[in-house]
Amino acid sequence: MNWIPLTTENQLTEIREASVTKPVVIFKHSTRCSISAVAKSRLERAAAPQEISFYYLDLIKFRNISNRIEADFNVPHESPQVLLIRNGECIYDESHSGITMDDLVSKSN
Repeated sequence: MNWIPLTTENQLTEIREASVTKPVVIFKHSTRCSISAVAKSRLERAAAPQEISFYYLDLIKFRNISNRIEADFNVPHESPQVLLIRNGECIYDESHSGITMDDLVSKSN
């Protein structure tokens, strides 16, 4: 898994623009939560398709970015959480034990 660290609010604009040509996943991770660690590990053990970009957000360090994601994509905050962005919009989101690579891949097509 080649995570792209999400560390600035400006990257959200880049994500929207990139999602026009390639689906983008944002994984919101709490480094203090064991459920979040399990979800992250499950994603990392799965084969990550090259046609999807994967961004990693550390919620503890960058809560302001999580708040901006909630506002920009109109998706209530959860942790852990994945958002699948295509054509600048969130087309799928899931949290906790519902986070799977298979679902992300099937929803991205």
